[in-house]
Amino acid sequence: MIAVCVTFRIKPGAMDRFMPLMQVQADTSLRVEPDCHLFDICTGAGSGDTVFLYELYTDRSAFDLHLASAHFTAFDAEVAEMVQDKSVTIYDTVRPAQETAD
Repeated sequence: MIAVCVTFRIKPGAMDRFMPLMQVQADTSLRVEPDCHLFDICTGAGSGDTVFLYELYTDRSAFDLHLASAHFTAFDAEVAEMVQDKSVTIYDTVRPAQETAD
C-alpha cells in the first residue's frame, strides 16, 4: 500500500469552483479504480485557500494508472487555472494502526 499526500493552494476566489470538481474527482476515483482504497479531502478552519488530500493505493502502478486516467487528466486540466501551488508526496510504506480489543 502507498499513501499519496497532495497539498493544493487555491487562488483567491476559486475555492467555490474548485471544491465541487475535487469532490467529483475523489468520488470517481473510488468508484472506478479498484486499487484506490481511500481518497480523503481535507479542509479546515484557518486553512482558507489550502486543500489537503490523503489517498491510498495498492501500489505505485495503481497510482500511475490513476494519473493516466481520463477522469484525472480532465480534472487536472479543468482546475489548472484555479491552483496557485501544488505539492505531492508519496509514502511507499503504509502500516495501518493496529486495532486494540476493548
